[in-house]
Amino acid sequence: MTRSTIPNLVLAQRVIDKMCAAASRFLMDETGEALVGLIVPGTHTNGIPTLYVLDTIAPDESAVREWGTFQQGDDRQDEIIWWLQENWRIYREQKLDKDGRYLLPKWDVPLRYLGDWHKQPGFMIQPSQGDLMTARNWLADPSNGMDFLLAPILTLGYSPSDIPETADPTFITIPQSDDTSVRVDFWYIDRQGRDFTALRPSVYPNHLLPGLPDYPWHLNDESRFHAEYDLLTRNGLFTALVLWDADGTPPLDVCLLTARPGADQAVVLVTPWNYPQQPPHARVAPVVDIQDGDDIFTIFEELWDTSHPVADPPGWVWSDGRRLYDYLLALEDHLGIEAAPPPEDKP
Repeated sequence: MTRSTIPNLVLAQRVIDKMCAAASRFLMDETGEALVGLIVPGTHTNGIPTLYVLDTIAPDESAVREWGTFQQGDDRQDEIIWWLQENWRIYREQKLDKDGRYLLPKWDVPLRYLGDWHKQPGFMIQPSQGDLMTARNWLADPSNGMDFLLAPILTLGYSPSDIPETADPTFITIPQSDDTSVRVDFWYIDRQGRDFTALRPSVYPNHLLPGLPDYPWHLNDESRFHAEYDLLTRNGLFTALVLWDADGTPPLDVCLLTARPGADQAVVLVTPWNYPQQPPHARVAPVVDIQDGDDIFTIFEELWDTSHPVADPPGWVWSDGRRLYDYLLALEDHLGIEAAPPPEDKP
């Protein structure tokens, strides 16, 4: 965007719905979530770009939520954003959306982090001075790669008489079941701005904007993932997680590269995004040497190129109650994969 251009703003209805649902869970404390979407150049809007907000991503349980205080930005949020961006990149390459329909050229732009919304106490409808300083510091840091931030503010408990009538509102109101309304004010700041600027929002039905893929199982069910991962490593297996386009069709697959010490073959356990509802499958490749400091993605790519798929062991039947380690043991037994025996003690 140019130095002086204030963008248009469009949000999917699902974003507003998720904001209200999140705010209702933390009535007495501040809360908030990250926003992702697209920046579409102003080819058909007199040169004015448009921000399209497609989703909002909740933090994990490490978020600090108190009256007057909210802090987010955990690893899980970053991983979800990366997941969405990588799948979006593949959608663009294939010129298809997540439902397999033609992706309009208008949407052929990168998916980006756009900023954060948060709920403030009382009827404080604009960012605080603390929010302003945080935004300025964030934008001044070149490592963040951002030249603007979107910062909607959500407040609760409005009666109909509390909402001013205006011909060009920079906020929306959402009626609630208790006869009050949620109010969301939309604010924007870029590197050249000294303060936040109010934006006039438009909310579109979900079907008019691109959808994003569901989150993968290892982020949706972290307790299961940690249990599965720990079971592999506790039994002496080198184990590494890599997200990979295993079948040429997004969403990406969640792959676990496993190898026993001294074995001559490594096993890649490939799980679909909705594992364990869908079963895993496997590939086998010659073991490659991995040194400290090696990039695991590069190693995995090399190994994948030399791998081949293997059929499930005879008699193997997948069920939700089984674990990846069970599957691996059956594969190793069928394929004759064994760890090297420990060296004998010399007399």
